Amino acid sequence: MNEISIRDDRAGGRLEAYAGDEVVGHIEYFVLESPARALVPVHTIVEPAHEGKGIAGSLARELYTIAAREGIPVAPLCPYVVKWAERHPDEAPAADPELLRAAKAWLAAHPGRF
Repeated sequence: MNEISIRDDRAGGRLEAYAGDEVVGHIEYFVLESPARALVPVHTIVEPAHEGKGIAGSLARELYTIAAREGIPVAPLCPYVVKWAERHPDEAPAADPELLRAAKAWLAAHPGRF
């Protein structure tokens, strides 16, 4: 497998996995500001030709690494990230139910965003 690099496009709300110059997968996310700041992954997408190579897991791991570095939690709404977090509790602290409720409410209030 080619080396995968991951870049955070915070302004675009995408954490992108690259193989060379090609985007091979990404997590779409937003930054929740209230009741507390949190990263909220909504969708994880890996290009079909690159599935089964661990790219989605690498993206999920990097999202939690970024959150830890910034000292903020992750409130996952993306089903893949929820499952990944359950399998990696040492790397992915459980999300606060209040933050999850707030993230769902934000998403419902911004239906065209994702």
